[in-house]
Amino acid sequence: MTALLAQSLITPSAGLIFWKTIAFLIFLYILYRYGWGPITESLEEREEEIESSIQRAEEALAEAKEIQAENEKARREAEQKAQRILRDARETAEELREEEEAKTRQKIQQMKEQAQAEIEREKQAALQELRDEVAELAIQAASKIVKDDLDQDRHRELVRDAIDNFSAN
Repeated sequence: MTALLAQSLITPSAGLIFWKTIAFLIFLYILYRYGWGPITESLEEREEEIESSIQRAEEALAEAKEIQAENEKARREAEQKAQRILRDARETAEELREEEEAKTRQKIQQMKEQAQAEIEREKQAALQELRDEVAELAIQAASKIVKDDLDQDRHRELVRDAIDNFSAN
């Protein structure tokens, strides 16, 4: 009997086809009424979520590119600023070096002038000392020669005249 029943379900008959079609239509109605809406809503929500995620990802990518561009610009500006600072530091160092060289030259020139002035003073002092020595020797020699002929004041006057003529020569 089971074989007969199983065979009757497999062989097509008009009543069986009718009832199978009715059952399938009822299944489709129930599926459409209670299942299709939530399934399509869920799929639409999922699609919207995916689109939203893609849009957020694209916005994040654009923002990341913008931040990267800003960082690159800031890096370039920082490099330029560093180059300016280095250039200014080199220029300042060069100016300081030149100022120090000028000060050193000026000090050397002052020391040279002071040394020349000192030499000149020493020379004048030596000449004056020599004149005094010569005058003293001349007075002594003259006093020995003209011991009684001239007085002391006349001797000094003659020696001074001789020295004045001597320095002029």
